[in-house]
Amino acid sequence: MTEPPGDAALSEPDDGDGVARSEADLRRYDFVEELLRDKLSEALGGWRGAVESAVPTLAFALTWARTENLRTALVVAGACVAVLLLVRLVQRQDPRFIAYAAAGVGISAFFALRSGRAEDAFLPGMLQNAGLLVLLLVTNLTRWPLFGFVVGVAEPEAFAENPTWWRRHSGIVMVAARLAWVLIALNVVRLAIMVPLYLAEQVAALGVAKVVLGWPAYLVAVTAMGAILLRGRTPIDPNRLA
Repeated sequence: MTEPPGDAALSEPDDGDGVARSEADLRRYDFVEELLRDKLSEALGGWRGAVESAVPTLAFALTWARTENLRTALVVAGACVAVLLLVRLVQRQDPRFIAYAAAGVGISAFFALRSGRAEDAFLPGMLQNAGLLVLLLVTNLTRWPLFGFVVGVAEPEAFAENPTWWRRHSGIVMVAARLAWVLIALNVVRLAIMVPLYLAEQVAALGVAKVVLGWPAYLVAVTAMGAILLRGRTPIDPNRLA
């Protein structure tokens, strides 16, 4: 009998030891939501990551509003990144969130300096939001939700053997898709607010919007996802783990 197309990818044959260990590890969780809470907590930077992401953008916007000098605003934003990075290194803590901020400032500086328009410093972020929106939509509609890969990557050995091993569990696919719809809504809101400001060349308002729609809005989205993960009771395919 031919298997339905929608379920075909959920029944791959067994793989190597890494996948087997990951499958066995799922026995520790009663529900898919519990599993995703555990895995997603490893990917978030907490309140400090939020501050480190917002400070360079806020510094850029405030400096531009005061001086209207593009290079000065970029230098101040870069200096903030350098100070935050130095603090992380002195404390011997994970600097990856500073690295994200540094990459963001560097890309923004490239766009803004190349065009000479301060508002172009915000163009990479908007393009990133648009790209993420398309990616989330496509992966959700094709039943390959992006959050499923968070579960996959969290198990490096299994991911190396079979990056799609998590798709064997329909519960993971379903809950991961629900989480993605929250981020889809967030990116729609971000673009709906920031694109008109960009077209109107409202640099100071763009800076404020980027900060407010950055970590604060993201934390609202995380709260919504948290509600899904706390209230949900989706079994982790008990028959498959038997």
